[in-house]
Amino acid sequence: MSDALEHIKRVSGNIYRGGRIARSAATQTQDVIDPATEEVIGVIAETPTSEIDDCIAEANKAQKTWWKDYSAVDRAHALHQTADRLEELKPLLAEALTREMGKPYKESVDEVNWSIHSLRHSAEIGRVDMGRVMGPAVAGQMHYTLKVPLGTVAFIMPFNFPMVLLAWEAGAALAAGNACVVKPSEYTSLSTLLFAEAFDHLPEGLFHVVTGGGDVGRTLVEHSGTHGVAFTGSVPVGRRVSATCGDLMKPALIETSGNDPFIVMPSAPLDMAARAAAFSAYMNCGQICVSAERIYVHQDIHDAFVEKLVEETKKLRIGNGLDKVDMGPLVSSKERDRYEALMAKAQEAGARAATGGGRPGEFNRGWFVDATVLTDCTPDMDIFHNESFGPVAPVCRVKDFDEALMRANDSRFGLGSNIYTTNLSEAIRATEEIQAGMVWVNAPLLDNDAGPFGGSKLSGLGRQLGPEGIDTFRETKMIMIDPDCVAQDFWWFPYADAEMHPKD
Repeated sequence: MSDALEHIKRVSGNIYRGGRIARSAATQTQDVIDPATEEVIGVIAETPTSEIDDCIAEANKAQKTWWKDYSAVDRAHALHQTADRLEELKPLLAEALTREMGKPYKESVDEVNWSIHSLRHSAEIGRVDMGRVMGPAVAGQMHYTLKVPLGTVAFIMPFNFPMVLLAWEAGAALAAGNACVVKPSEYTSLSTLLFAEAFDHLPEGLFHVVTGGGDVGRTLVEHSGTHGVAFTGSVPVGRRVSATCGDLMKPALIETSGNDPFIVMPSAPLDMAARAAAFSAYMNCGQICVSAERIYVHQDIHDAFVEKLVEETKKLRIGNGLDKVDMGPLVSSKERDRYEALMAKAQEAGARAATGGGRPGEFNRGWFVDATVLTDCTPDMDIFHNESFGPVAPVCRVKDFDEALMRANDSRFGLGSNIYTTNLSEAIRATEEIQAGMVWVNAPLLDNDAGPFGGSKLSGLGRQLGPEGIDTFRETKMIMIDPDCVAQDFWWFPYADAEMHPKD
């Protein structure tokens, strides 16, 4: 048995509580299945409500007793310690993540690295910006703001990037002075528990991981002991979380689906654009909220681009993420069924698979699918209006740049967007006119810890990363001080006779 499998077995059926892996009181569990082999590698506990109550109580105690009063420097130092620990755990975490959700080992290592970078950035942002001093409205007074933590934040996490998204969000929340209670995806709970051990030096009870399904998440969202929610997942669940938080007047970060456009114009170098489109459509088996899911190509270069995209797609090595591959399986049989139904509907509507379109024939186990280029696509197809979350590149011909912009904006979603062009006018217009939270010009899918990540429309509410990301997990308090305690007769009682209404 590999070292990673031994650690997966060690955390199987447990939660993270009190600064350590702890046996859950759960009486119900569900199997964790390796998506490349279909072997059961562990179980996750359905954390009971009483245990969640205890974790939230412990989190609030730790936040109020210690963490909120730590200096910003001490909190930053603690987060740097977590980053150091992740560096040590990197090989273990990467293998565990690949075994649990299927992505290539290289992508899992990248995810741990990105987590480390993000935690270090949050550590420094947390001690750089704690408010601001402004010019007073009254001479002699001091007016300023304080940025204060929410309290205890609940995190409902997805399976596609369980570590780095947790680092983005929990790192910012901790840097702001909050406690954290995390519910990972059922598909990536064991690797999240291993990830949580990098936080074991924090005050006891400050950071928790409780496992389970929708009922566990619902309890965290509705609980009076949580003071903010960060959710990443589907639109229907995101809407319910947002509605609940609205009723409770509880701050919420909501990141739901994407259906990102990828525009290719005649000035773009086609070899580069095709490589970029393949990467944008197939990375992580297409299970990325900012994947290129609607590819709009100018009619003058459409056929040449498709030919090059097919060439790039055929180069992909598909298989177990622990082998030398570029793309692993989808995360579960349920996800494969959903994805294949969407693909079948597209082909019934007239789309044609220029390459791929089925399952690789060399596998008799695992939830593998082909990387697929769909041509003859029309903008009205369902695949252009719903998140595919799988390795498909649907290509649609457009007559000019204006049509490309119009098609890009014809979506219920507005997370990311891409354009390949060397025409400066097209690039600037795209950045200004595409309705999305992020626009990548010749640089697809990049993140920057110093800049905000988030979308508009049905893609969600709020921002992660950058100064905007840490402000998601804190409130601004306005302070006004008169050090001399003088009378403010310019507006106090009694009002001056000269300011009364004049009589005839």
